[in-house]
Amino acid sequence: MNSTVNGSGCFSQLNPSAAKIGKTFAYCLIFVVSLVGNSLIAITVHKTKNRRKAFNYFFVNMVMSDLLYPILEFPWIITELYVDSWLISGPLGQVLCKMIFYLANVSNFVSIQSLVLIAVDRFGAVVFPLRSPLFSSKRCLLFILVTWLVAMTVFSPYLFAFKLVEYPGKLVCKGRWNEAFKGSPFAANYFLAKSVVFLYFPIALLVIIYWIIFVKLRSQKIPGEQSVRAVLKRAKRNRNILKMAIAVVAGFVLCWVPWSIINLLFFFAWNRKLPCGAFVYYCIALLMAQANCAVNPIICFVFSRNYRQTLKKLLTSFANTNRIQPCQARKQCKSSQRVIRKEKWMVDNETQREGKLAIT
Repeated sequence: MNSTVNGSGCFSQLNPSAAKIGKTFAYCLIFVVSLVGNSLIAITVHKTKNRRKAFNYFFVNMVMSDLLYPILEFPWIITELYVDSWLISGPLGQVLCKMIFYLANVSNFVSIQSLVLIAVDRFGAVVFPLRSPLFSSKRCLLFILVTWLVAMTVFSPYLFAFKLVEYPGKLVCKGRWNEAFKGSPFAANYFLAKSVVFLYFPIALLVIIYWIIFVKLRSQKIPGEQSVRAVLKRAKRNRNILKMAIAVVAGFVLCWVPWSIINLLFFFAWNRKLPCGAFVYYCIALLMAQANCAVNPIICFVFSRNYRQTLKKLLTSFANTNRIQPCQARKQCKSSQRVIRKEKWMVDNETQREGKLAIT
């Protein structure tokens, strides 16, 4: 969204230096948490015994998209705070301008598609527990590929709209929607359709699916389960996964819906000019949307005991590996000392024996 703030009063009450430092700290924190957290989630899933389950496939797909977003978006955002110009010009600068915004938005859309696939997988596991899984390993990979292809197709207009614009003394990467689409109201209609079909409809679908799962778990009686312990174990596992999945969905909604509302108001109520009264809300909504990539790993480690245990084992194993070398060095040192003492004792005995023979 290329917003224009009416008047200079919106910024008059802000301390530019303090705002710059605050934004830098916030984006660096989100970047580090996202990079470390999502990487740990991916490694943890890889180390689990049942990593080939559909839930893990789709969850790692979401994790990878959450990793891609800050890697692409945040370096540009932080650079923009301190350098009032696009740093790379020429054809390479044009390509980077288009691809950064394009792939960053693609990664966000892959996240919500992954959430829907996770919900469908949980629906099949809870509502139809005795049937074969809805997603086999090959089918999971196919659906993951489809999520990326669909996202790349939906956001293909970004490749035409975003370009480097030259101003006196600087270059700016911005979306020129009217210029790219011949002055038609394409941007407003495109964003409205994208928000309804690919944000609000999936959210409504997720609410319906998880409500059905919740009701089913409360009244579930699995036929053929002779062991009460097996029934309780299955129900507990489903509840734990359900809690984490719902928390991830809630985090996504809280992060992205406020920003979506701001964009809808920007296009349809504010005539593409951000009023000063909404400036603070705009900044908060934008930061919340960009922080979603760091929220998911936190939710995973808070709500999933399995993830915490696997991560603990991973860190313990890593710590023990680093201790092997000093430990081995100490053992080798002690062994060498024992050998030296033994050799010295043998030399002393030999000397004493030779002395006795000389006397006799």
